[in-house]
Amino acid sequence: MKIKAVVFILCCLVIIACQESEHLGPFSSCNLTSIPYNPTSYTVVSPKGLPPMEHPNGNPISIEGIELGRHLFYDPILSRDSTISCSSCHDINKAFTDGLAKSVGIDNRVGRRSSMSLINVGYNWIKSRDHNFMWDGRFATLEEQILGGPVEDPLEMDNTWEKVEADLRKHPTYPTMFRKAFGIDCYDEISKELVAKAIAQFERTLNSANSRYDEDVWVKFVYLSNEEREGFKLFNETTGLPGNKDAECVHCHSFSRDKALFARNEFSNNGLDSTQTLFGFADNGYGEATGDAPQNGQFREVSLRNIALTAPYMHDGRFQTLEEVVDHYVTGGHYAPNLAPVLSSAQTLKTLDANDKANIVAFLYALTDSSYFNKPEWSSPF
Repeated sequence: MKIKAVVFILCCLVIIACQESEHLGPFSSCNLTSIPYNPTSYTVVSPKGLPPMEHPNGNPISIEGIELGRHLFYDPILSRDSTISCSSCHDINKAFTDGLAKSVGIDNRVGRRSSMSLINVGYNWIKSRDHNFMWDGRFATLEEQILGGPVEDPLEMDNTWEKVEADLRKHPTYPTMFRKAFGIDCYDEISKELVAKAIAQFERTLNSANSRYDEDVWVKFVYLSNEEREGFKLFNETTGLPGNKDAECVHCHSFSRDKALFARNEFSNNGLDSTQTLFGFADNGYGEATGDAPQNGQFREVSLRNIALTAPYMHDGRFQTLEEVVDHYVTGGHYAPNLAPVLSSAQTLKTLDANDKANIVAFLYALTDSSYFNKPEWSSPF
């Protein structure tokens, strides 16, 4: 009897120990300290023609952080049922968009707006402004966008950060990667904040300025066709001289030799909806984020780099082709009290003929950079 009692007690102790181990699992284990933490600092070097990239303090970029961010970007582990990853809506072959009018998330749920390109997204940050990312600018930093955006959005990944953290902590490889990137000692130090930092580091490396336009800037009259050059003249005309045709594009899609982002990082109403008041928009856009009615119906002026790869166009994907986009602007857009002045007052747009419009589209195609399609450091690691 004594032997049986001892065996019974031992079994109970084993069961209790196993239950405690199962409960704690890797979550509070601090056995990561044997893994070296020696991150390799990384500085984003802007492609020729782009300005230096600035980004918020508190998230220094490292090779290890970028690699962790790349894995997390392509891993559906962030979604509730592991069917949707960041790359589902941001395809490398579509300039990190998805080719849909409105993005589709978990269980084929349709989102509110089109998926935005991530090419050169790190340049969208302006230190003095609280509204920098997404169509409506509702996030100040990439880190905030990742934390407050797709993971818990019911139309996107429909997950909780608590579940994401738990899944990553018990994953066979992620704890080691988090250790190498951020120096964590314990599994339970894997957090949503570190996830956001890693993905943001990866996204800040997605920079592109290797189009035929860029080549022509440095070696004149070699890479652009006559039609593309004529389109560029129309795009860039700012003299306003009588008889000069001007497509007025450069006002919102500004560039210079060393700041050729083809975007001025602002928000405006480009005449998509007709309304007599500031409260008649189908989507309030920037005004929804700021709470200021005069900004209702305004949306981010996107970069035109790789624009030929990102159809359909506008925040709601209403235009299927660049030809439709140009036609929209040539008409001057629809009236609204806060219609962008360049559209409400420009008369030169109406002088553009079919040949002019075709040349403008040809130039926009010359802003395409496909050299990164097979970049291993941007591609899926899986």
